[in-house]
Amino acid sequence: MLKTPVVVFTSLSLLLSLSCAGDVKSRSCSDVRQAFTTKGFSLHNVPHQEIPGEHLRVCSQGYTCCTSDMEDRLGQQSKLDFETLVDESSRTIRTVFTSRHKKFDEFFLELLDNSEKSLNDMFVRTYGKLYTHNSEMFEDLFSELKRYYTGGNVNLEEVLNDFWSRLLERMFQLLNSQYTFNDDYLECISKYTDQLKPFGDVPRKLKAQVTKAFIVARSFVQGLMVGREVANRVAKVNISPGCSKALTKMLYCPYCGGMADLKPCANYCQNVMRGCLANQADLDPEWNLFIDAMLLVAEKLAGPFDIEAVMEPIDLKISEAIMTMQDNSIQVSSKIFQGCGHPKQAGIGRSARGISDVFSSRFRQLNPEERPTTAAGTSLDRLVIDIKEKLKESKKFWSTLPDGICAEDKVTDPDEEQCWNSHTKGRYFPEVVKDGLTNQLNNPEVEVDITRPDTFIRQQIMTLRVMTNKLRNAYNGKDVYFQDSSDEESGSGSGSGFTTEPEVIHTEPPMLEADKSDPQPTAGAAHRQKPSLQLLASVMTLSTLLLRWR
Repeated sequence: MLKTPVVVFTSLSLLLSLSCAGDVKSRSCSDVRQAFTTKGFSLHNVPHQEIPGEHLRVCSQGYTCCTSDMEDRLGQQSKLDFETLVDESSRTIRTVFTSRHKKFDEFFLELLDNSEKSLNDMFVRTYGKLYTHNSEMFEDLFSELKRYYTGGNVNLEEVLNDFWSRLLERMFQLLNSQYTFNDDYLECISKYTDQLKPFGDVPRKLKAQVTKAFIVARSFVQGLMVGREVANRVAKVNISPGCSKALTKMLYCPYCGGMADLKPCANYCQNVMRGCLANQADLDPEWNLFIDAMLLVAEKLAGPFDIEAVMEPIDLKISEAIMTMQDNSIQVSSKIFQGCGHPKQAGIGRSARGISDVFSSRFRQLNPEERPTTAAGTSLDRLVIDIKEKLKESKKFWSTLPDGICAEDKVTDPDEEQCWNSHTKGRYFPEVVKDGLTNQLNNPEVEVDITRPDTFIRQQIMTLRVMTNKLRNAYNGKDVYFQDSSDEESGSGSGSGFTTEPEVIHTEPPMLEADKSDPQPTAGAAHRQKPSLQLLASVMTLSTLLLRWR
């Protein structure tokens, strides 16, 4: 009779122990539910107690607080979190290029506008109608300078040569108003600009200064624009399946394990980020070369190729050239009459007007105190100092991006023993891999196909390479669009460094023959034309054959 109570007591004990064992395996998911709500997710189908996890594809398949739907939603959230982290970490560098590009562009455009306005105001007061009746050539000059700066396919040397030729034509007519000149005669006059140097040494000096300054200014602003565009594009990350899986495991598998507050270990985070940002890191070598080129061009921009120092006194320089022409007008006119022939006399009303009548009270040296205020309320020196500091800080940005992301306390736990190590709470033991695509072969956290580089990143690398080459040419005072094709120094632009002395390619117009009476070409000229005729015949024959084959 006494055995029955013992059996009943034993059975109750066994049931209680099984119940307790079940409670150990099936822990509460209340913390996970709260964290899930904080993320903005619905609690529909979110378990209150842990469930078996055979359905999970990324996180541990032991007892879990996650359903398949939850794991999928957390996977999507991990992608959004990663995109946000990259966006926030790269925002400073993107803002630097965006804001500084805007500042420099506004500065240069306002500088050109101020210079044109100053010249117009000064010349109207100084030369009166003589200027206003001929102002279109000055307007054309500034229009072409702006068009070049804003990216137009403009040959600066040709623009400046054309300006001085037109100015010589107009001044020659004014200084010799007792004569009439047809178009052929005016064309003949323009070809004497370089031979006679009627404006003294001003055109040569100004051409050298303007071309160098504009080449550097335009290339520098284009560089800021390219840096901005590349940074914006690269910050829009392309998340591979392997990266997506690793991000989910790092950021949200602790949720499924009932440890929603657990952050990943810093070294674990670095391996995941270096795997996910491997292609971005490969941008770094070309990025660093680009930044170095920008820094060197910045030195020229605020130094020997200072566009501000060139453009602000340009009206004074042109006025000086005009006065030189006035002083040498008799000698210049005599030489042109000798080379182009003696022109016809004008009507009686004009014949009495001589050189002194036209210019006696019109031309005077401009006053330096009448200079306009500095463009954009700042100076080029201050702008350059600021951008140089920012550019230096941006070096090695893409290779150190994973470190920057994983250094954030909101992402990782600084306590190496109390962090998520991809399996549980504890120290993370694998070594951190090096940056770059080829070093991800042994990445323990992210599956990366090192044989398939990101084509989009490779395009950005080429964009930087092209811009770096332009900056190198600009540093050497060369316009990438108008270099002499025989100039071997430029090569492909992949040289190891810059030369210390800048160069500018000059294209001189042909010298003018004094006797214009014989229009026939010389024997030597006729001989030089023969290869061209032969080439034309060959091209025509080839074209006929190609048409027959179609």
